[in-house]
Amino acid sequence: MARVAIVTGGTRGIGRAISLALSNMGMTVVANFGGDEETARLFTKDTGIRAFRWDIGDFEAVQAGVELVEREVGAVDVIVNNAGITRDSTLLKQSYEQWRAVIDTNLGGCFNMAKAVFPGMRARRWGRIVNIGSVNGQAGQYGQVNYAAAKSGIHGFTKALAQEGAAFGITVNAVAPGYVDTEMVAAVPADVLDKIVAKIPIGRLGQAQEIARGVAFLCAEDAGFITGSTLSINGGQHMY
Repeated sequence: MARVAIVTGGTRGIGRAISLALSNMGMTVVANFGGDEETARLFTKDTGIRAFRWDIGDFEAVQAGVELVEREVGAVDVIVNNAGITRDSTLLKQSYEQWRAVIDTNLGGCFNMAKAVFPGMRARRWGRIVNIGSVNGQAGQYGQVNYAAAKSGIHGFTKALAQEGAAFGITVNAVAPGYVDTEMVAAVPADVLDKIVAKIPIGRLGQAQEIARGVAFLCAEDAGFITGSTLSINGGQHMY
């Protein structure tokens, strides 16, 4: 029977590419999304991959969403915690609400999703959890104290949970993308983006498929000896 995978934020950008990559590996993929019903509808129409809506920052909503997936699709073997948001500003201008929203979604979402699936993975003695961090969680970034803190927290969360899962066949790893050609990056002012690209040794933005390939590698059946690792895919921007 095919492995069942959930990709959060799985209907667009990097998440869409990950959903397709795992599906192409033969997994039964479910794409979670937070709010854009039309994008989710078109995603399912284009790919045949089912999309389920819940807020990953809401603990109870995650529990209910995962239970629904397990009833309708099957026990979850793979989780890719990809969904994330930005609320950028300097600390002096940043509101508590901006801080809380990013921490709850980007970091809290990893806890909520792992909490929902970990007992089942442990009982079946197999699982793959991949958390999407960021180069800015490794190196920091001006105007992103909330985002950098959440993504840095993901890297620590990954290493700690990997130790809890290792004896039960559950691997927990992270992928830390650099700047990728997505809608989120497209929102960066052109002059700022030019300066960012100038600091990338490869000389270009990454592509979503390049991140998805790394995730697929970590989710494979024969990736069981890789856990607690962070795979940096950033064009050489930050060697960590």
